[in-house]
Amino acid sequence: MTNRKQIGQLNVAIELADFINHELLPKIDRDEGQFWEGFEAIIREFSPRNSSLLAEREDLQIKIDNWHREHSDQKHDAAAYKQFLTEIGYLEADQEDFEISTSNVDKEIALQAGPQLVVPVKNARFALNAANARWGSLYDALYGTDAISEDNGAERAGGYNERRGALVIDFAKGFLDESCPLKTGSHKEATGYSVEEGALKVHLGTKTTELSDGSKFKGYRGEKAQPGSVLLLNNDLHIEIQFDKESPIGSTDIAGIKDIMLEAAITTIQDCEDSVAAVDAEDKVEIYRNWLGLINGDLSDTFIKGGSPKTRVLQRDREFSSPIDEKLHLPGRSMLLVRNVGHLMRNGAIKEDNGAEVYEGIMDAVVTSAAAVLDVEDKNLLPNSRTGSVYIVKPKMHGPKEVKFTSDLFEAVEELLGLRRNTLKVGIMDEERRTTLNLKACIKAASERVVFINTGFLDRTGDEIHTSMQAGPMIPKTKMKASSWIAAYEDSNVDVGLSCGLQGRAQIGKGMWAMPDLMAAMVEQKIIHPESGATTAWVPSPTAAVLHAIHYHRVRVFDQQDKIKSRAAANIDEILKIPLLEDPNSLTSGEIQTELDNNAQGILGYVVRWIDQGVGCSKVPDINDIGLMEDRATLRISSQHIANWLHHGICSREQVEATMERMAGVVDKQNEEDPLYKPMTGDFENSVAFQAACDLIYDGLSQPSGYTEPILHARRLEKKATG
Repeated sequence: MTNRKQIGQLNVAIELADFINHELLPKIDRDEGQFWEGFEAIIREFSPRNSSLLAEREDLQIKIDNWHREHSDQKHDAAAYKQFLTEIGYLEADQEDFEISTSNVDKEIALQAGPQLVVPVKNARFALNAANARWGSLYDALYGTDAISEDNGAERAGGYNERRGALVIDFAKGFLDESCPLKTGSHKEATGYSVEEGALKVHLGTKTTELSDGSKFKGYRGEKAQPGSVLLLNNDLHIEIQFDKESPIGSTDIAGIKDIMLEAAITTIQDCEDSVAAVDAEDKVEIYRNWLGLINGDLSDTFIKGGSPKTRVLQRDREFSSPIDEKLHLPGRSMLLVRNVGHLMRNGAIKEDNGAEVYEGIMDAVVTSAAAVLDVEDKNLLPNSRTGSVYIVKPKMHGPKEVKFTSDLFEAVEELLGLRRNTLKVGIMDEERRTTLNLKACIKAASERVVFINTGFLDRTGDEIHTSMQAGPMIPKTKMKASSWIAAYEDSNVDVGLSCGLQGRAQIGKGMWAMPDLMAAMVEQKIIHPESGATTAWVPSPTAAVLHAIHYHRVRVFDQQDKIKSRAAANIDEILKIPLLEDPNSLTSGEIQTELDNNAQGILGYVVRWIDQGVGCSKVPDINDIGLMEDRATLRISSQHIANWLHHGICSREQVEATMERMAGVVDKQNEEDPLYKPMTGDFENSVAFQAACDLIYDGLSQPSGYTEPILHARRLEKKATG
């Protein structure tokens, strides 16, 4: 039973009250009484509006379900369907052209194109690793992953492999030739680097050359004749060539290069939402405390590695001498955004006087913004924003009314905290169908504070399935990504963003590469994101950020955006194409079972850690033992897909039950080395995790928008209560 404290008309869990009163408010120098009075007023004003918006979601869904049922005996009429969506207000009228007016945006968001990390802020170690991933070693990223092949004696295992090292160095210097070419010769031939009269000189034996574009030389460390490092800039991203002829690597290099550091994760989303399991005050305080530590600059984490304790802290800024010997300071940390919870969920950390749990998104808006006051008012040890802005990503919004609600909420929080108008910026996740179709109106609703739009394929597909659940059985999940609506959706996001003036003012983002062990494939494929006009895209690790940074050196995104502006805008009729299985009988029994196996194993592999251990994001092995970065978005699509096939008779309940039990055995086997793991097999009835996974499928049709949170939260609370 949670101990609670009455504050005004609010009933607050003691852990949260103590954190706010004794840790947060003293740091930001805000009066306790005024804060809680204002907090309560915000809850009273915005809770009814939040409830009304959720009711509107449900009402529209009922109307869409009924329409599909009424037309179930007819071939789908796209024109009639579109007209129907317009009549019920799901598809809104076209917006007049406009441009956003967001101001005071840091260059990392407005002007730099580069990788973006998303990390569970609940895990201090992960949060610190991500914040420190602004800079990363290209040599390490290449050597330690499959980005460099292990063929022909280039294995990673064992001690340092000189053959592999040579391939790494060859790749890295080839990258230098691509990004910062020399007037003559190659970086591979360089025997030394020096700084002379404000220019970088590259020595090729007895000859000397310079960069083809001398303006790319931005600074150095150490002595001019033999610098410790030189700093280059290409496509607004820095490259640092580090020298040390005494080091193990530098001693083998003719120019003494020991490493090449890349500016990598320009921005990081510290996530309070899909990648965390936060169901009560205890969890929320852990999240808020870590966020406060990140913003203040004093977060640390001590852990055991290699048998000895290691302590991780935030990196300091980096200092160089400019070509004209002025001091040059570069950020040492990723620019941090925070992702709040969406509109759906409530949390018992705070209850109203009627006993109702407070909407978690309202709670997040107030508390995460309050912590960020330290940065806005320069009261922290290490800065985040240099423009005095707070960047809040808002997920799972359905249409412009919900975006307007968020903008109004942020304004109320600004008033509570005494911040100037539009200090709180908003990132709009384009991951729900109604937002995609009305994206221009959504951006308009937050035109003074929007700094981000980002597509989220998995949540978007989950919503696609749930919204059209009654239309018929969906195509296999494995074929969904090749659907025409997906391509139109991804293109439309960029088209709309550019038409609304986001270029040079805000990020246009793309989704996650989910396979952290398959870096060769990522290096080959993920260049499509900057080529699509996206200024950022999500990566699963600091190492992946370094490798993805290569793509932004190869593609100048803002030039790409200029080209995209002239193409025909994506067709909304393509976005409205429902990914239905035209002939259900075309699937073989083997194809059906394979699809069920994949979905069931993915659901169980993720849910068991969520429920039993409170792990909201982790590398979960798929059915082929390939590690995938899983969060609730992947769970949503898998559970909704099985629910859809079950509803339309593609499979039977008995088949699903048998599949779930068999895949539970697979997941148990995959986790047998984890000392904290509790097997599901042997006692399905009493395995809370197994029952939660089944609930997600069998109750999938009744879940609001197909979201997984209500079931997960209830089952996790059950597990925490029983131990």
